[in-house]
Amino acid sequence: MSVDRIEEAGTGGGAEAAAAAAAVRYYPVAPGVRLNVRSGPGTGYTIVRVLPEGAMVPVFCQTPGTTVTGPYGTSSIWDNIADGEYVSDAYVHTGSDGYVASRCG
Repeated sequence: MSVDRIEEAGTGGGAEAAAAAAAVRYYPVAPGVRLNVRSGPGTGYTIVRVLPEGAMVPVFCQTPGTTVTGPYGTSSIWDNIADGEYVSDAYVHTGSDGYVASRCG
């Protein structure tokens, strides 16, 4: 789900908007890490921005991509944190080695 769809749903004020907003959880990025945000689910994609230390990220959906080793293990899961923005799940403390959100697309 893209950020735009959440914002549009949020302006309606209905039960559907509340359910969509409740489905998105925020997770902390590993301590002391400035995390690259990429345009797609892999290290070959362009870096679009860098998250500061102490960032919390929303996980709208998750998708497989390049395998990365980070503070939370080795993972091929990538977290969609905004429209066209992905971070490796190996750097996000979700409390799970598996998927914690629906698959993207």
